[in-house]
Formats: sequence, C-alpha cells, structure tokens
Amino acid sequence: MLEKIYLGIDVGSVSTNIVAIDEENNLISKSYMRTEGQPIETVKQGIQALKKELDGKYEVAGVGATGSGRQLAGILVGADVVKNEITAHATATVNAVPEVRTIFEIGGQDSKIIFLKDGLITDFAMNTVCAAGTGSFLDHQAERLRIPIQDFGEYALRAERKIRIAGRCTVFAESDMISKQQFGFSKEEIINGLCEALVRNYLNNLGRGKKIEPPYVFQGGVAANVGIRAAFEKELGEKVIIPKNFDVMGSLGAALLAKEYLQSTGQKTKFRGFEVADIDFVPTSFECTGCSNLCEVIKVEIDGEIAAMWGDKCGRWTNNIR
Repeated sequence: MLEKIYLGIDVGSVSTNIVAIDEENNLISKSYMRTEGQPIETVKQGIQALKKELDGKYEVAGVGATGSGRQLAGILVGADVVKNEITAHATATVNAVPEVRTIFEIGGQDSKIIFLKDGLITDFAMNTVCAAGTGSFLDHQAERLRIPIQDFGEYALRAERKIRIAGRCTVFAESDMISKQQFGFSKEEIINGLCEALVRNYLNNLGRGKKIEPPYVFQGGVAANVGIRAAFEKELGEKVIIPKNFDVMGSLGAALLAKEYLQSTGQKTKFRGFEVADIDFVPTSFECTGCSNLCEVIKVEIDGEIAAMWGDKCGRWTNNIR
C-alpha cells in the first residue's frame, strides 16, 4: 500500500507554491514557481513536476488550495478544501510554532499581519494597495542598485552608519535613496536605511492601534532578507522567529487543512489526479444584467462543460450552473 500524502497549492500574483506532506506533517516535496500572469499554466506545470517526482510512490489523499487564485486552482485540481490566505498561513504557523502570537507575512505583492491567542486567530490586517515593503519593491531596488536580491540583506548588516529613508511610499523611498546616493552614502547604509523604513511602514500601517505581542514569526518570501529581519528585531526589541519553510507557509497550511478535513469527515479526496495537467480548462467572464449590481461572473469550463461559476452577489449563477 502506498503512503498517503496531502497536497497544498498557493497561487499568488507573483508566485505559485505547491507542497506535499505526509501523515505526520513532514514535508515530502515543495516547489516555487513564478506565476507570471498565467496561474492555470503554472499550476499545470507544478502538477506535472509532482507527477514525475511522486506518482507511483505515494497516494494523494487530499488537496487544499489558497491564495488569490485559489478558486481557479481548486477547480482545476479538484481541491477538497479552498481557504483564504489568513487561515492557511495561521494554520501552518501554529503547526510550526504553537505559541505564536503575531505573524508578519510579506509576499511579492502584498503583506499581512495576523494576531493569535491559544492557536486561534483574533485579528488580522492586510495591505494590498501600497507596494512599499513588498517583495516586488525590494526586487526593483536590488536591480536598480545592481545587487543580487539574495545578497540584499547582507549588505544592510554591513552598514557602518545609520541613515533614515522615507518609507511611507515607494516613490518617496526611491527618491530619498537616490538623494542619499548623491550625498555619498554607501549602498550598505542606504539598504539598511531602506530595510528599517519598510519595517516602520509595515508596523505603522498594519499594526496601528493593535497590540503586537511576542512570540513573533516572520514568513513569506521577504523573510529570506536578513536585513528586514534585523530591522524587525531592532524595532520590536525581541527575537523574530523564521520557520524552516517560511517561503511556502500558505501552501503548507492548505495541505494541513485538507488533511484535517478529510481525516475528520472520512470523505475521499476529489483530487482529479496528476492527469489534470492535460485537461482543457477555459475560464471566461460575463456581466450579469439581472439587477443594478452588474456583477462580473467568472465561468469555468472543463473539456467543454461548465464546472463552476462565482462572482455574483446574489448566488443566481453560483448556485445554479447553467
């Protein structure tokens, strides 16, 4: 009998992550792919890679999906659980650091802060509008300074002097960095100032009016930046924990949620199999004129048949696929 595993898929605007865990929550496989505006094709590529690695060795007993593209991914693969990012990230973090009280999550295009008590979410905040402090902004600055992004944080740690960079807006931050360069400050000092500015901006925007308590856990792709971690620790005066799988916590949480759901209900997985990479999957949209809301309805067809609809406020199409 093949060992059972559970898949977690996190489809974001910048990256798509897929993981596989076993019955003891051990990570069996993980992959990181650039979404590049093609979530369907990216998920298919990820499933193809998993097929080569795992098919015939393990039995997929459940699948969870999360991220901004979770609805599409869930329909494509036949997910048993489709959850929002807050729930998925919190689930994975509590599994890794049970005593966590505050989660800092910074991804490619957005950032989140999640508050927990006794393993349960008590509050959260998200920033999906301003790019300041996100991975994409750091990527841009690294490219502009001609420094590999993987070395960005190390530069910050080598700064000999402290300088202040305006971090409330990407435009002001970049303008201030250029100004500091013209005054002769080193790249190390400018990068350190930027890291500290982005952390201040993050805490002021997402943590304003909220009680931020340790233990702190920092995750998301930006957690690889040791300069940002150091800035958090300086600002908070406390150690910040970075979990082992900080870069795939969303997909890990989705896998854990799928495992928990299927084991508690005794149901069989709806996973379509590794052959989903070959399915003809076509999303379209239309404007419903049934009322003044004029909702944009997303329609998904698989092999010429309507598989799902969503987006309408009243449920006319969602509840009655036609």
